[in-house]
Amino acid sequence: MTPRKGGSRDRMVLSAAALLSEYGASATSIDRVLAHSDAPRGSVYYHFPDGRAQLINEAVALAGDFIAGLIDAAMQADDALAAIDAFFGLWRQRLVDSDFRSGCPIVAVAVETNDDAPQLARSAAAVFARWQYALAGLFLKNGLPEERSRRLAAFIIAAVEGAVIMCRAEESTAPLEAAAAEIHELLALTLPRRP
Repeated sequence: MTPRKGGSRDRMVLSAAALLSEYGASATSIDRVLAHSDAPRGSVYYHFPDGRAQLINEAVALAGDFIAGLIDAAMQADDALAAIDAFFGLWRQRLVDSDFRSGCPIVAVAVETNDDAPQLARSAAAVFARWQYALAGLFLKNGLPEERSRRLAAFIIAAVEGAVIMCRAEESTAPLEAAAAEIHELLALTLPRRP
């Protein structure tokens, strides 16, 4: 997905999300977003009157919506195990395609201190909660009790995010593949068998 098409506002939000995933929150400056998006300088405060914090917050929401949409689409499948395998596969492909430079933009915001914009941490927490809620719904739909569904959803999000970080550091998909294999085995034993 390239930020070069569409209105300057959309391009800036897409660019901010891409830059967050590659460089982190503190390195995602207005100047860097403008250069990446080819947006005119004057459009920044027109579209984002609250400045950089608003732009980053909207990038977090966009990235969160994208992954939530993938999870929601997976919920339509009858096979929760295949859906989770595909979720891990998506992250694997993203890492490989970016030569291990692209991670999760939500993590990028969550791990950095944002004393000047505490709403960013709250936005990241809301995205993680939304993903967990969607995954828990998938497990509920597949016959697991509510409490177990919530715990598994939190565990899977934590495993994916931790594995992605390790993959970037090691420049290898091995941590993600190990997490995916363990979770696959766990779910194969945990999910009720369908006739």
